[in-house]
Amino acid sequence: MPETILVVEDEPSLQETLVYNLEKQGYTVEAVGDGRAALDSARRLKPDLIVLDIMLPELDGFEVTKILRREMTVPILMLTARDDEIDRVVGLEVGADDYLTKPFSMRELLARVKAQLRRTRLLRDEIEKTNSPDAAPPLETLSFNNLVIDQTRREVTLDGQVIPFKPQEYDLLLFFAQHKRQMLSREFILERVWGWEYVGDSRTVDVHVRWLRQKIEADPAAPVRIVTVRGGGYRFEG
Repeated sequence: MPETILVVEDEPSLQETLVYNLEKQGYTVEAVGDGRAALDSARRLKPDLIVLDIMLPELDGFEVTKILRREMTVPILMLTARDDEIDRVVGLEVGADDYLTKPFSMRELLARVKAQLRRTRLLRDEIEKTNSPDAAPPLETLSFNNLVIDQTRREVTLDGQVIPFKPQEYDLLLFFAQHKRQMLSREFILERVWGWEYVGDSRTVDVHVRWLRQKIEADPAAPVRIVTVRGGGYRFEG
């Protein structure tokens, strides 16, 4: 069954181009042109991915993302018309999974769409295997003093309290934990956590590391668990 993509873009020519190229790849596509219509369509359609412009009538992309994140975990690829870092950072912070700055090549957009959908499929398969009656015995948890990562439940606890993690945050923390005390470059992290098809830049890693520190560090401004290696990347100390 083809995967479904919701395109939210108010510029008619770009909306038409996006729909044409995505349908050409075999996806089922629905398109709307404002923020309120985006919410209505997402709730009804339950898409596999949303391509969402920031500058929209009614509600902008940031507000749409914040609302949807309270209701569903659908991957969101955000489009911004300005090459402005603050837009990209805010987009990631409100819950977007990736961003793309206009003007962009259709080849790059399709690569990012493919990468996000691939991650969703892998996560869905992993959950189904875990819930299968024939599933292998649960993996051991990874424990670092008061921080515990349960790989079977995909759950993280700190001082015995469950900490909510988005799928990408959990994947990144688990990757760090599996490579304790190893210096990991941003490029290596992108390749292994986001996938070789991902074409974003290393600032995506920095934003997600900041989120992790806010959740697992006693003092996020002076991290001791995920430390920065000057000129290199990051190292997980446990």
